[in-house]
Amino acid sequence: MSDTKKASDVFIDCLEAEGCEYIFGVPGEENLDFLDSLGRSKKIKLILTRHEQGAGFMAATYGRHTGKTGVCVATLGPGATNFVTSAAYAQLGGMPVLMITGQKPIKKSKQGRFQIVDIVSLMEPVTKYSIQIAAGDNIPSRVREAYRLAEEEKPGATLIELPEDIAEEPTTDYKPLPKSVARRPSAECKAVRAAVKAIESAKNPVLVIGAGANRKLCGRMLEQFVEKTGIPFLTTQMGKGVIDERHPKFLGCAALSAGDFVHRAVEASDCIINVGHDVIEKPPFFMHDNGVTVIHVSTRTAEVDPVYFPQIEVIGDIANAVWQIKEDISPNRDWDFDHMLAYHQAELDHTGKLAADTRFPIFPPHLVQQVRDCLPRDGIICLDNGVYKIWFARGYTAYLPNTVLLDNALATMGAGLPSAMMSAMLYPERKVMAICGDGGFMMNSQEMETAVRLGLNLTVLILRDDAYGMIRWKQANMGFEDFGLTYGNPDYVKYAESYGAHGHRVESSAHLTELLAHCRDTPGVHLIDCPVDYTENDQILNIDIKELSAKL
Repeated sequence: MSDTKKASDVFIDCLEAEGCEYIFGVPGEENLDFLDSLGRSKKIKLILTRHEQGAGFMAATYGRHTGKTGVCVATLGPGATNFVTSAAYAQLGGMPVLMITGQKPIKKSKQGRFQIVDIVSLMEPVTKYSIQIAAGDNIPSRVREAYRLAEEEKPGATLIELPEDIAEEPTTDYKPLPKSVARRPSAECKAVRAAVKAIESAKNPVLVIGAGANRKLCGRMLEQFVEKTGIPFLTTQMGKGVIDERHPKFLGCAALSAGDFVHRAVEASDCIINVGHDVIEKPPFFMHDNGVTVIHVSTRTAEVDPVYFPQIEVIGDIANAVWQIKEDISPNRDWDFDHMLAYHQAELDHTGKLAADTRFPIFPPHLVQQVRDCLPRDGIICLDNGVYKIWFARGYTAYLPNTVLLDNALATMGAGLPSAMMSAMLYPERKVMAICGDGGFMMNSQEMETAVRLGLNLTVLILRDDAYGMIRWKQANMGFEDFGLTYGNPDYVKYAESYGAHGHRVESSAHLTELLAHCRDTPGVHLIDCPVDYTENDQILNIDIKELSAKL
């Protein structure tokens, strides 16, 4: 005899079959059948957040850490529209996410157009797949398709809208569809051979590691490639940590658009091996018809862009492609990379002097060094967006992949705290820190209550300058009057305590050292209010090129 279930039960069965562990979100009236089914699940835990955007950021970070699809839920209308920013965050950043939203009954409505927005159409530009379920029988195939597309390279966001009347309708004998085994194709041998010939004949090849290379096996292959060839490497912001940045062949992180020490090393190269690059992150060089060969190694062909048009493309599974190149290549005995590596040493010398500045309010380079000294090898920092992101991208040494979580794709504010919360949930044994400007923190600060309720262990370091500091800095650099970018802040110590967290306020450089260690070693949710001095942000670029050239 057939078993009859309501469609929302089938939906949960399908999510369980996919290995879903958590669903983050804020359910509403139109999700109540789904919520009822979820409440009976033995495998999936609901994480109730205080805003849908925070739920989406948490789901995306789950996807970034695990490679598996993070799942979040919201109701119709305003609940669903609150997902837009986190959908774009996941889509541009390459993080697999499934967003589930409710909707009024589609067969018969008694409320006219109340709260109804065409969410499926709204989400199409910022997702890989956006669909409404019109019959419960279709749920297994739609869920399987959403997961497949979310996790397929390049990973991204998917959305399924489950209307209220479809969720409650009875279904019979509809079971989850099993996952298919799909292997990414290997790169063509001729393309590999062309890349190897170009590298071997180059005088000064350099390796650039982008976001698409941030995969476990890929990092291993890249390190073997560097060890065999001796070719130095640099990273984009989202490629940080793919290879341990203490490696003697590390040239730095291209955190700025141009003009930095690392760009001098790239300019000295005649062959750039760009691994996992996506035009979502602008390349750390501007291409010109100047004889430089650019090799694109990725799962997808290069998008033609005004500053990126490689001559050789090696398309296929990145780890396998790097392995093929490594196996074929014979290092050129005439290669000498000392002059390129000298640029990185010059950057270390330049930044080291800044990091030694113990002024109060705290100087950003000193703060970066304090955080690095405090955290263990596998500690995780989750950066919100602001000028401090550049300081950390350039100056914070990443030892392992996904230990510096930042967004250089959508570059949205408000993601730092939810990202750290997800990291603390996944890795309770590791030390986790959210690093936020006061502007970005306040955009999702209500999730402090969620963090406390979940019993997480994490530190929220707020860099307070009482302004939208990065834009204010650019405003000044562009010659505009100081206008429209300053604000007031709450008493952050009391604010943290009102949520049941521990609040601290930095009073000196030495006090910051003490607080970082205390919060690292003490369970619970901690907030550190750290006044910062951004008056000399230009020292990021305060490079004496003549002096540098003389040294080199």
